[in-house]
Amino acid sequence: MNKIFFDSWESIVRTVIITVLAYITLIIMLRTSGKRTLSKMNAFDFIITIALGSAFATVTLNKDVALADGVLVFLLFIGLQYSITWLSVRYKPVKKLITSRPSLLLYKGEVFNDVLKEQRITIEEVYVAARKKGIGTLSDIDAMILETAGEITVISKLKDDDSQTLQNVAKK
Repeated sequence: MNKIFFDSWESIVRTVIITVLAYITLIIMLRTSGKRTLSKMNAFDFIITIALGSAFATVTLNKDVALADGVLVFLLFIGLQYSITWLSVRYKPVKKLITSRPSLLLYKGEVFNDVLKEQRITIEEVYVAARKKGIGTLSDIDAMILETAGEITVISKLKDDDSQTLQNVAKK
């Protein structure tokens, strides 16, 4: 009970040193592994992020875990993430296993309620996504897609002059 607020200066110094070294090591590893490691998260990326955070906390706070063990865990998690994403870019079965497919929630103003239920999206979330895009009514939307990372993409209807501008650009 006497070590609730303070254990020893040695413990404080160890925590500072290990935290700084583990933090620097993790940043170097994440930067070396590429942008994909830090991209918007799908379920697989989310799991890796949680695992890295847990490993970081364990290394910094658990006196029974050496820095070398923590660095090895960082290296393994980042290596696994890199390997699996490398495979998913090259082999469709791996990609299907790791990432979900986008889901069409709305098309030409028509809401697909069965897809909303399946994806656990409320109609209120559909309206919020439309409002964020500055669209007042769902009939002004050509398509609304739930992306693989969970964000909702809204594609508004092209106005006649926008359509004409695109046609002119395409001709050049």
